[in-house]
Amino acid sequence: MSGSREGRHPRHPTLPDLHSRLRTELGRIDEQLRGLLSTMDRLQGLLDAVVAISREVELPAVLHRIVTTAMELVGTRYGALGVLNRSGEGLEQFIAEGLSEQERRAVEVSGLPRGLGVLGHLIRYPEPLRVDEITAHPSSVGFPSGHPPMRTLLGVAINVRGEIYGDLYLSERLDGQPFDRHDENVVVALASAAGIAIENVRLFERIRIDAEQFQRLLLPTLPDLRPFTAAAIYRPAAEPSQLGGDWYDAVQLPDDVVAVVIGDVVGHDLQAAAAMASTRNMLRALLFDHRNPPGAVLTQLDRTLEAITSNPVTTTTLARIEPEGAGWRLRWSTAGHVPPLLIAPGHRAELLYSEPGLPLGVDTGQPRPSTPVCCPRPPPWSSSPTA
Repeated sequence: MSGSREGRHPRHPTLPDLHSRLRTELGRIDEQLRGLLSTMDRLQGLLDAVVAISREVELPAVLHRIVTTAMELVGTRYGALGVLNRSGEGLEQFIAEGLSEQERRAVEVSGLPRGLGVLGHLIRYPEPLRVDEITAHPSSVGFPSGHPPMRTLLGVAINVRGEIYGDLYLSERLDGQPFDRHDENVVVALASAAGIAIENVRLFERIRIDAEQFQRLLLPTLPDLRPFTAAAIYRPAAEPSQLGGDWYDAVQLPDDVVAVVIGDVVGHDLQAAAAMASTRNMLRALLFDHRNPPGAVLTQLDRTLEAITSNPVTTTTLARIEPEGAGWRLRWSTAGHVPPLLIAPGHRAELLYSEPGLPLGVDTGQPRPSTPVCCPRPPPWSSSPTA
C-alpha cells in the first residue's frame, strides 16, 4: 500500500534544487539584461554617429568620418572606404584608416587598390559580407607587399539615390573575435545614413556653386579707369545661406571723373542679393544723371529707394575722384559704412575718417555731407575696393 501511495505522489523539489533553478533563471535574466543594455548602447552610439556624419559639409570630411565612425562603433583596428569609378567596376578613391605611418607608406607605394580579390567580390555582389579568414575566401588573391596582415573582414555597400556609391570595409576587431550579426546590422544601418549624408553634401555643393555663380553675375566687371588702376576681390561665403548683399562698383564718368562705391545690404539671403542689384543699378543711373557731390547722390538714392522699393537697410561709401590743378581731388560720403582707405603712390596708406552718417533706409531727412581730400599726382592713383 505504501509503495502504491508513493507512485501516485511525485517527489517535491528539495531546497538545493530550488536554489539551482533560481541561479539558472537569474543568470538567464542577467544575460538578457546585459544584451539589452549592450543593444541600447550600440543604438545610442549609432544615433550619435549619424548626427556627427550629418554635421560635415565637405565630401572628403564626410568620407573620413564614415570610416572612423564605423571603426569606433564596431571596435576595429582597420577601416576603409572605396569609392567606385563611373563604370562601377573599379575604385577611383580609397580612404584607409588605422594604418601606421610605415603601413601607409607601403600601401601608397602599391597604389590605389584595383578592386580585385575580396574587395572586388563586394563590388560585384553588393550584399553585406562577413569573412572570418580572408585568405580562405574563394575570391582572395592575397595582399600586396607591405600590406598589414588582416584576417577578418566586414564589408557593406553604400547606396546613394539607388546606386552603389562605394563600399565600407572593416577589419580586425580589437577583441580578436570574428565579426558577428550585430556588427553587420550596425554597419548596414550606418551605411544607410552615410548614403544620405553623401547625397546631402553633394546637394549642398551644387547649391553653393550655384549661389556663388549667381553672386558673381550680380557683381560688375571693373572698366578701364585710366589714368587710374582698380582691382576688386570677391571671396564667396562658405555656405549658400550666406549669399548676401555685399557689392562694389567703379564707374567712369565724363571729364576724367571716376566714381567708386562699396556697400552692403543687410541680410544674407536671395532677398538681400536682389536688393543689392537694384540699389547698385539705381546708384549708377544717378551718377550718370547728376554731377552732384557724393553726399547729394546718396541723399537722392536714399529717397528713391524709399519711394519705389522695400529694400532693407543698406550701408555704403561713395567716392568721386576728379582732376584739380596739378593733382586730384577725392570727395566721399558714407552712409554708415566703414571708412575708406586711401592708397597713393609714395605715400602711406591713410584711413579717411568723417561723420559716418546713417545707413540708407533709416531717415531720408538727415543731411549727408561730402568730405574732400587732395590726392597727389602723378597717376596712376590706385583704389582697391574690396567686398
